[in-house]
Amino acid sequence: MINLMASLALILAPWPSQASEALTVLMSGGFSLAYRAVIPDFERDTGISVTTLSGASQGTGPQTVKSQLERGVRADVVILSENGLDELITAGLVLHGTAAGLARVPLGAAVRQGSPKPDVATLDALKRTLLAARLLVMPGSTSGLFMKTTVLPKLAIGDRVASKLVPRGLDATRMLAAGEADLAIGPLSELVDQPGVSLVGPLPEEVQLVQVFTGAIVATSPHVAEGKRLIAFLASERAAAAIRKAGMEPGGALRAR
Repeated sequence: MINLMASLALILAPWPSQASEALTVLMSGGFSLAYRAVIPDFERDTGISVTTLSGASQGTGPQTVKSQLERGVRADVVILSENGLDELITAGLVLHGTAAGLARVPLGAAVRQGSPKPDVATLDALKRTLLAARLLVMPGSTSGLFMKTTVLPKLAIGDRVASKLVPRGLDATRMLAAGEADLAIGPLSELVDQPGVSLVGPLPEEVQLVQVFTGAIVATSPHVAEGKRLIAFLASERAAAAIRKAGMEPGGALRAR
């Protein structure tokens, strides 16, 4: 009788769902500060464990989100700038209709902690600051590409500024903190709360790029429901305070596609 009851209890007990046990997120650095602050709450509330991988929103080389997905890196959710998301949509790498705006963030400048903060509030001031920089460092993704292809040519100083694109925003701030460069430009969210670095402020409106960081489900993911649950959490008020603390504003309308 005892064995029969034990067997019946085992049959009736809810079986753990393999799909709900784990998610893999492939994300760019711009959203990472806020993300890492709130992901423990999501895991605790849902029982879904999350593994996080890193990739650049755009650019060249094997570490972009697009390159990693194309060579078979497994992920369920991507978080990256909307510019990078467009490339994934074109390549058929994310599920149509699953993209959501999570946060928007402007470009800013930073210097080594303890250094005088230069003026970047106007076009003329930014131009002087860029020309005076021994080395300008920028992430080789959406923000750095925008600076190289749009801002520096617009200011007519592209051939007069010593600059370097590095793989990630963290690489730029590490170089800044180590004294290898004296100015970094990137999303504000990659410049705040970084060791050895002081935020100067946002770039002027005339050369500003406000990036919308988005979440979407990878086309090959077997965990679509769980992925949508994570994206909804990151787009909710539960994540809003951490997003603002990271120098971003919650939400962000996506362009029509």
